[in-house]
Amino acid sequence: MQAASHSSALLWSYQLNHDGHHHEIDAAHLSDALKQSSAGGNTLWVHVQSDAEDATRLLHSLNLDSRVIDSLLALETRPRAMSLADGSLIYLRGINKNPGADPEDMVSLRMWFNNSLIITARRKNRRLTAITHVKEQIDAKLPISHPANMVLNIISSVASTIVDTVDDMDDKLVNFETNEQLTKQDRQSLATLRRQAAAMRRYLAPQRDALEALLRLPNVLSTQQSFDLREQIDRMARYVEDMDLLRERAIVLQDELRNRIAEQQGMRMYVLSLVTAIFLPLSFLTGVFGMNVGGLPGTESVYGFTYVVSIMAVLALVMLVAMLWKRWL
Repeated sequence: MQAASHSSALLWSYQLNHDGHHHEIDAAHLSDALKQSSAGGNTLWVHVQSDAEDATRLLHSLNLDSRVIDSLLALETRPRAMSLADGSLIYLRGINKNPGADPEDMVSLRMWFNNSLIITARRKNRRLTAITHVKEQIDAKLPISHPANMVLNIISSVASTIVDTVDDMDDKLVNFETNEQLTKQDRQSLATLRRQAAAMRRYLAPQRDALEALLRLPNVLSTQQSFDLREQIDRMARYVEDMDLLRERAIVLQDELRNRIAEQQGMRMYVLSLVTAIFLPLSFLTGVFGMNVGGLPGTESVYGFTYVVSIMAVLALVMLVAMLWKRWL
């Protein structure tokens, strides 16, 4: 099947030589480029937009198995890897660096590759920094000897963007931990940080498992490639542990803030209770002598007010001394 000269689904495609030279291929010549890559031992990289209208037609022009096409165009993905139709399929998640996006809203990347072809797919407006970085490496004439090497480059770039985000989150948490006074906005930011760590870990843990599954696929990676992939698996495992630690530290810090706020509120209530205890008998006296009935003592005496105030002062002093003696203050 021949593709049209222009395709909205094709983001870019390169035919890569071992010496670092590359040629950009349009949609109409993808089939010919694939035949040349298969015969000459070169690599054809096709990057597509999976939700474009002509994405299915474009992938059919590469003579792909229908299962591969369905997998590359899947709406929902979760990190995993498996053998599929004489090639290897892998789903990854990368940090969302698009403007206005949340980092925890991770971008899905679909990849399928064999000995001469690698296809990467992402959805509209879901650009992945790792893919752009690999494209820049190719533009700089980085030699690509095998599609598996490009896959490893993409995995390494995905991991690098993750570590940048993890370090940034760690710096924010350190600022929270070293700040003696946290505002309401800081507490909201801390809750957001905890939510981000939990959401990112949700994909990082299965992503580590997906890389391990890719490592176990037979006859896919060479010894050196397997060694490089193990390094990336170790990196991903460290990121999962870092996310667990970030989440635990955020929980501990939130608990400490709650305890601090509860302690402050308890101290205020304690002071109010002491003040109330001192003024309770005084309020009783003012209530008694404030009754508008006959027979109240001292109502006819010019010293009545002085006597009452003196008694109240003595009662307040006695209550204060008693609290000091009981060590309530």
